[in-house]
Amino acid sequence: MAYSRNIYDNNGAGLEDTVYRYLCPVRKAGSIIGRGGEIAKQIRSDTKANMRINEAIPGCDERVVTIFSSSEETNRIEDDDDFVCPAFDALFKVHDMIVAEEFDNDGDYDNDDEYSERQTVTVRMLVPSDQIGCLIGKGGQVIQKLRNDTNTQIRVINDNLPICALALSHDELLQIIGDPSAVREALYQVAFLLYDNPSRFQNYFLSSSSTLQHQHGGILMSPAITSSHKNYSAPRDAADARVFSICFICPAENVGGVIGKGGCFINQTRQESGATIKVHTPETDEDDDCIIFISAKEFFEDQSPTVNAALRLQTRCSEKVGKDSSDSAISTRVLIPSSQVGCLIGKGGALISEMRSVTKANIRIFQGEDVPRIARENEEMVQITGSLDAAIKALTQVMLRLRANVFDMDRGLVLLPTFFPYISQTIETSSKPRHRKGENHPHGSEEIARNEDYVSQTNLKSPRRNRVY
Repeated sequence: MAYSRNIYDNNGAGLEDTVYRYLCPVRKAGSIIGRGGEIAKQIRSDTKANMRINEAIPGCDERVVTIFSSSEETNRIEDDDDFVCPAFDALFKVHDMIVAEEFDNDGDYDNDDEYSERQTVTVRMLVPSDQIGCLIGKGGQVIQKLRNDTNTQIRVINDNLPICALALSHDELLQIIGDPSAVREALYQVAFLLYDNPSRFQNYFLSSSSTLQHQHGGILMSPAITSSHKNYSAPRDAADARVFSICFICPAENVGGVIGKGGCFINQTRQESGATIKVHTPETDEDDDCIIFISAKEFFEDQSPTVNAALRLQTRCSEKVGKDSSDSAISTRVLIPSSQVGCLIGKGGALISEMRSVTKANIRIFQGEDVPRIARENEEMVQITGSLDAAIKALTQVMLRLRANVFDMDRGLVLLPTFFPYISQTIETSSKPRHRKGENHPHGSEEIARNEDYVSQTNLKSPRRNRVY
C-alpha cells in the first residue's frame, strides 16, 4: 500500500511530525510498561520511536499513550513489503501487546499470534479536531468505506470525552469495535490516513518531558512539570508570557496544613511546581478565612506551574462535606476576577453546564453579597463541591478555562496537564482546632504574610448584587 505524505509545515516544528495517541485501559498498562519500564524501553529500542505513557488521571480508566517519531519511513512491519515510520511501527507493537493481554486473560488468544475471531476488541484513540476530517471525508465517504472494507464499527465521538482528552473540546475520540483481525486492519488504514494528514497542533503534544513516577498512597507526582520549558526547542518571545494566578479561599484552621511544619509543605510545593505561593491572613479576627494566592509567569504551550501547585494544595484548602470521612465530599472555593466570569458561564450557561456534566461536580458561581468579605470588590467566587475525584476534575476544568482566557485563547487549544501532582487520598481538611489570627500557630506561622497591595483593594462595605449560577 503506497501513500504520499501531505507535508504540513508548522513553523518549522521539526522532523518529529507523526503523532499517535492511543488510549490504553489502566488495567492493561502493565502490558506495555513492564517491570521497571522494561517493555516500554524495548519498544522504543526496537522501533526507534518515542513513547510517553501518561499517568492515570483521577476518575479516568484510560491512560494516554503518545507515540511519535520522524515521518521518515525506515521500519518494515513483519512480512509486509511496505516501509513505515517508527511511530507507526510502535503503534502496532503497543496495540498487539494490549490485545494479546486481553486474550491471555480470557484464554482466547492464540500463541501462534493469530487473532481469535470469537470475541470483539475495542480500540480508542484521541484525534485533534483539525485532523479528524481525513477519517470522515466529504459526506462521511471515507469513514463509511473504512467500515465496509474492514467490517468494523467505527465511530467519531465528540461529546462525553474521557477526562484525559484535551480541554475545551478540541479532541475527538475515534472508536473501532470488531473482531481482532478486522480491528487491526481498520487501525492500519486509520494510522496511514493520520500519517498523511498531520495535525497543526501536534507540537503541543510534545512540549513537555515525560517520566514514569509512582508513589504509594496517592495519585501521582512529577517534578518534571516544573522544567518543561527547558525542553521546548522553538524560539519564543518573552512578550508572549503571561501571569496566571489562582486564589483559594482557605478556612483558617486549614492554613497549618497548607504551610506544613516549619513551612516544609508550602516550600516543597513551591520548589516542585515552580509557582509563587503566598498566604494572606484577614484584617480582622471576625474573618475565619484566609487567602492562598498562587501565581506564575507562563507560556501558553508549557505545562502550568499555577495549575500544578493548585492541584497539590486543593484538598488542604478545601472543607470536608458530610459526616462519614471515608466517603465524604469536599468543597473548594476560588476567587476570580469579575471580568473572567463569562469564560466559565458561557452563553446561556452552556459552559458551566458542560463542566458540571463532564466532572459530575456541583459548580456554582456566587456574585454580590454572597461572596465572602475577604474578596476584593472586583472578585466573584467559584464553589466546587463533590467527591475528591469530581472536585479535582472540576477545578482542573475551571483553571484551564481561566488560563485560556488570560492568553486570549478561549477558543484555542488547551492542554490538560500531562501530569497531575501527587494528591494524598486522605483528605486533609478541617478536623483540627481553629487557629485565629494572633494565636500561636505550630505549623510555621512565620510563613504567613499580608500582601499590602492585595489587602488595600479589599472593600468590605461596598454594595453587591446577589447572583448565583
